[in-house]
Amino acid sequence: MRREDLTDSSCGIAQSLAIVGDWQSLLIVREAAAGVTRFDGFARELGLSRRALAERLGALVEHGVLEKVPYSERPPRHDYRLTASGEGLLPVLLALQEWGSRFVMGDGTLSGALGDGDLARVRALEGAHVPDVELAAHDGSAARLVDPDRWTALFFFPGAYAPGTHGYPPHWGEVPGTTGCTLECVTYGRRHAALAEAGARVLGVSTQHPEQLAAFAANADLPYLLASDQDGLAASALRLPVFRAGGADRLKRVTLLVDPEGVVRHIQAPVTDPAQSVDDVLALVRDLAGPPTPREASRIDGGAHS
Repeated sequence: MRREDLTDSSCGIAQSLAIVGDWQSLLIVREAAAGVTRFDGFARELGLSRRALAERLGALVEHGVLEKVPYSERPPRHDYRLTASGEGLLPVLLALQEWGSRFVMGDGTLSGALGDGDLARVRALEGAHVPDVELAAHDGSAARLVDPDRWTALFFFPGAYAPGTHGYPPHWGEVPGTTGCTLECVTYGRRHAALAEAGARVLGVSTQHPEQLAAFAANADLPYLLASDQDGLAASALRLPVFRAGGADRLKRVTLLVDPEGVVRHIQAPVTDPAQSVDDVLALVRDLAGPPTPREASRIDGGAHS
């Protein structure tokens, strides 16, 4: 369908649906966000016929959602990667995921706790490779989900705000699964040196704006980075469960222990005791990582954000 075929030419919804209005196209975008780039990879993950897949990939390239990047001249082969326009669709995917989890697979109740579908999707991440995603950190730097030199205690949380700042939505504490963010963040701060000594860094991720995270990190005196997933890059890449509160998508609480190769080696979900979960991560790092290499050891005292 061409956009000019639509009678409602002034409606952005209608025009968008003309490009990505079928489930196959949306799932192609989902897989591209998760790091799939090759034709055979899309075919394997989605089970589409080669003809249907080729047609949809061609249409998404034509409309600027994907771009073709050659990686072989003979025979000609291409990667299909999200453009800036394609990345702009990621909040739409998160909204569909949240709506489906809440109203299709759930009873419509607003909750930050993990449902059965959430748990199944998150636990399937064990053994998976974390996509190469870059987020804005609270200190103005760029934070990647994987550190090739260290293990990463990668925890996702709904939100934490500094006192006196514009933050928590109304009735936030009444939403299941939302309490404990400050305790979790502060406990990671207290265990930061021990985790670094064991060979791991800490990275906390929420959908808050970097300035909100900076205010909270300063107030809590956190010695590690907090990163903003306000555009849904990490949530879409990992298909993380979200809920909507205060007009924004919020990440449900999940922790991934990621090795230097980017492989998810352990998952904490659900996290019912945020403080104890940090001690559990520390014990796992000590067990799985072993003694730090000389290169890792040289970074233990490498500053507040090591």
